[in-house]
Amino acid sequence: MNSSSSSRGRTWQSTTTVSSSGKRIQKEMSELNLDPPPHSSAGPKGDNLYHWVATLIAPSGTPYQGGIFFLDITFPIDYPFRPPKVVFKTRIYHCNVDSGGNIGLDILKDSWSPALTISKVLLALRSIFTNPDPYKPLVPGIAHLYLEDKAKHNELAAEWTRRFAR
Repeated sequence: MNSSSSSRGRTWQSTTTVSSSGKRIQKEMSELNLDPPPHSSAGPKGDNLYHWVATLIAPSGTPYQGGIFFLDITFPIDYPFRPPKVVFKTRIYHCNVDSGGNIGLDILKDSWSPALTISKVLLALRSIFTNPDPYKPLVPGIAHLYLEDKAKHNELAAEWTRRFAR
């Protein structure tokens, strides 16, 4: 069903979608509270079930170590059939995160599946600290530096982490 046909005079459909997506989000929130992924947390911002804030603590042994990164998560009305929009609010020097905080991660775009949960998204996001993908960069310059001079890349990433994530 495309959005243009559903928006004309059939409001009962969107109400059903909202309640089923809301139930799914509440279920994930309960699971997240019971068994949160390591070094991360997430939950609603205020009382809006569709807008969350998440925190990732960067793993040690990476240039981001010691950094605490905040993210904004917005669930679409037809979640889980479409991925949540996740944006870094903390600045980060990373080839897969642009200056607006947008993230180049397959599971947040074409590889999304309703079987995925916010817990799995947080685990995948935490993995970009240890495994950046310079072959699918959002910031080609950072990817190039990562491939050409990893020491310099790591030095800059650590400096940004000290400046913005502590």
